[in-house]
Amino acid sequence: MKNSGDVRVEDLWVDLEEFQLRRINLHIRAGEYFVILGPTGAGKTVLLETIAGLFEHSKGHILLDGEDVSLAPPERRGVGFVYQDYALFPHLSVADNVAFGLKLRGVDGAGVGERVNAMSEMLDIKHLLHRRPSTLSGGEQQRTALARALVVEPRLLLLDEPLSALDPETREGLRRELGRVQRQLATTTIHVTHDFEEAVALGDRIAVMNEGLIVQVGSPEEIFRKPASKFVARFVGVRNIFPGTARQGEDGHGMLSLDGVEFLVVTDLEGPVHGSVRPEDILISEGPLVSSAQNSFAGRVTSIADRGAIVWVTVHVPPEFTCMITRRSLEEMELEEGMEVHISFKSAAVHVF
Repeated sequence: MKNSGDVRVEDLWVDLEEFQLRRINLHIRAGEYFVILGPTGAGKTVLLETIAGLFEHSKGHILLDGEDVSLAPPERRGVGFVYQDYALFPHLSVADNVAFGLKLRGVDGAGVGERVNAMSEMLDIKHLLHRRPSTLSGGEQQRTALARALVVEPRLLLLDEPLSALDPETREGLRRELGRVQRQLATTTIHVTHDFEEAVALGDRIAVMNEGLIVQVGSPEEIFRKPASKFVARFVGVRNIFPGTARQGEDGHGMLSLDGVEFLVVTDLEGPVHGSVRPEDILISEGPLVSSAQNSFAGRVTSIADRGAIVWVTVHVPPEFTCMITRRSLEEMELEEGMEVHISFKSAAVHVF
């Protein structure tokens, strides 16, 4: 397989009348697994299809390996595309579906067979080559669509919500498979999803989109731990987001004041800010803990939401904190609504923005 390419999207604008992409600037490195994350209607698929050449843009440039392909037709961009609904040809066998792009490119018969066999073996669909798409499971259809896209050795692979139509067990298996195949082939990949867990599992880096804009780009850890806005924080499940005022304390610690409560934080910011604390970073105990957590407060349990393996516990200090604990912890502490508890968290667990 040939090496995958470097992708640059520079000041891209797309006007679809009822929707716009605005000021899109991205650099996806050669061989990178890059995830575009955002809610439904954010513009993720429009961006993917514009990179593929399916939508015209009103301004900006798209470069693949330094070549400006902004005006090139889709078939000349060297891009493979996999949709969430697979888009397989129902009248063709799996083998003919996978071979379709090779035949369009004039690859000779022996070469077609060899490459189809190699790719179908890599994606574990060799035993399905004689079958029609209608006889396959969702996971098998998605593997076939992936094989068809990869067998032509694209410079860039685009995946539009590739796992969303699958059941949880199949989705988990195919997620691992996507990661394995991408690492093996080193094909530059742009994967669109609204599922943060999927983005973290697969992405080398993540771009968060909202209302036609890129609102943050970073590693999964940066997006997860250091959201740049209230929107990103809520989208990645922070839950505890508070407006407050930051100042520098006398001992060099940052301080965040809100609702008459002060937290120790790690920040150089001063003035009006937001602070966020992830639910899993908050400890609940029946009494004060002796620990390295610099922030400790007494509060009352106001709600308990049992979600099976995990439990969401809301504690009113004020403000109200949502904490995540295991079901075992719930049972051991015998937590109930109205119960007095203590919560604690480290200064480093508070992200200030």
